[in-house]
Amino acid sequence: MTSDLPTPTLTTRRFLLRALQRSDAAALYGTLSDEGQCRYLSRPHFTSVEELADWLTDPDWPGRTWIAVDRSDGTLAGRYVACPGRDEGVLELGYITLAEYQGRGVAAECMTALVDHLFAEGAYRRLYVEIDAENLASVRLAERLGFTREGCLRQHETTHNGLCDLLVYGLLRGEWPGLAG
Repeated sequence: MTSDLPTPTLTTRRFLLRALQRSDAAALYGTLSDEGQCRYLSRPHFTSVEELADWLTDPDWPGRTWIAVDRSDGTLAGRYVACPGRDEGVLELGYITLAEYQGRGVAAECMTALVDHLFAEGAYRRLYVEIDAENLASVRLAERLGFTREGCLRQHETTHNGLCDLLVYGLLRGEWPGLAG
């Protein structure tokens, strides 16, 4: 049951964020097939492009996916998602930057555009991310974007790496710069 909402194209200074296409799996596979790159995912790394493509395009997943494309050369740089939360008006966000783009501010730039867009849609009062407590890069990103640490769910999830603590970071609509509550 995919989202009925459109996944419009968003533009940043360096990237075009567009809807996912099944063929994007090939470009994402290099990062998502690497065990080290997938250490903070809830599932293990992918073992084939076909397996990844099936996961990315699962018709029962209710979220929306944007793919960041480098405007200078057309290469893929990351995946950004928004999925309905447990309550109306709430969305869970997720992101992964391809290995060759990590450390270059891609996630901050693309997530800023995504948060701008989602709050501008007007239907959301709260966005949140759940982050493996050991994923310090994602923690820094959430904090840099203005998300507030709301709690730590200790030994909350069993992943391919065993039990992990999840940090929950939230952002209310009125906290996002340029928007009134």
